[in-house]
Amino acid sequence: MKIILMRHGKPLLTQTNWIAPVEMKHWIEHYNLSEVEADGVPITSASLRLANSAVSIVASTAPRALSSVQALGHTVSVADAAFCEAQLPYALWRFPRLSPFVWAAFFRLLWFFGYSRGSDSIQVTKARAKTAAQKLISLAEKGPVLLVGHGIMNHLIAKELVALGWTGPAKRESNYWSASVYRHRTNAVKQVAQIALP
Repeated sequence: MKIILMRHGKPLLTQTNWIAPVEMKHWIEHYNLSEVEADGVPITSASLRLANSAVSIVASTAPRALSSVQALGHTVSVADAAFCEAQLPYALWRFPRLSPFVWAAFFRLLWFFGYSRGSDSIQVTKARAKTAAQKLISLAEKGPVLLVGHGIMNHLIAKELVALGWTGPAKRESNYWSASVYRHRTNAVKQVAQIALP
């Protein structure tokens, strides 16, 4: 069984001016509605080859994930909110004004330490990742499955897969279009045993 976890392409964003933390709520809503560049996938990329190898293509319900599948030249088999990105918190401070990307990194760091104003907590999100991993495993029983998802959620799903006996790369990339392949250890052991037979 094989599961491919891929991050979506680079979103098209128009609102990149410096903002106050209280304005992050609106920026997050805008970001969650963004799609990706239709021509953002190199034709010879590994991402495209992996997408072509999948029997099932799964995506979160976020437009940036769904449009990424379209950019890969495929259609979504399953779209499920369970695969959506871990929600980003924000604060009600009216200053200072910084780049929204700086605030996003700052609030993501706080989220890992338990801050969750306006978002699900890390504990709730980890529980969702466990459910998402089980859904992918069920689909993988029918053939290779590709999830076009998000950086943090893909990371949490990967940890669940490893805990359930799947193997994958020791270090995952988090760039746009980056992908990691996970295989079940049972299959790997069977393959080794078959090779070892005289």
